[in-house]
Amino acid sequence: MTSPTRPVDAHPYLRAASAGIRHHARALAPSDTDPPEPADRAHLDVLHAHLAALLQLLDRLADTARPPHPAAGRHLATAHTRLWQATSEVHAAFHLLPGAPGEGVEKGACEPARLPEGPPVLTICQRHLAAGHVVRRKTTPTDLRPHTTACVR
Repeated sequence: MTSPTRPVDAHPYLRAASAGIRHHARALAPSDTDPPEPADRAHLDVLHAHLAALLQLLDRLADTARPPHPAAGRHLATAHTRLWQATSEVHAAFHLLPGAPGEGVEKGACEPARLPEGPPVLTICQRHLAAGHVVRRKTTPTDLRPHTTACVR
């Protein structure tokens, strides 16, 4: 016979990810001795990856909640849409930050080969386009307005 999972034992990886984000947010908070460091592309790339992973999680949760609990599924689907909008804004901010010193990166250009770190296996733009494809397959254009992506490949 199995015992029910206690809330503190449930979803340890998700709890660890949340704790990591809280720790990072505290580390970025300004202190009396050190001014806060400005956001850079590396921070936004990692944050975008986290948001994209949360999009997948919310999508699956909405799909599993919808049949037995339609109202809860609709709320999760709405949360998914709002999270997509936040993910899209992080992607846009990534392109507005300057590249590495001495590199001629155009602002707003979505060219993975010209990223300051070089083209990783899965760039922020590729990740964003893949997430956008899933979002647009399950969401109407009206739900996404006025948020659109400027990333075209």
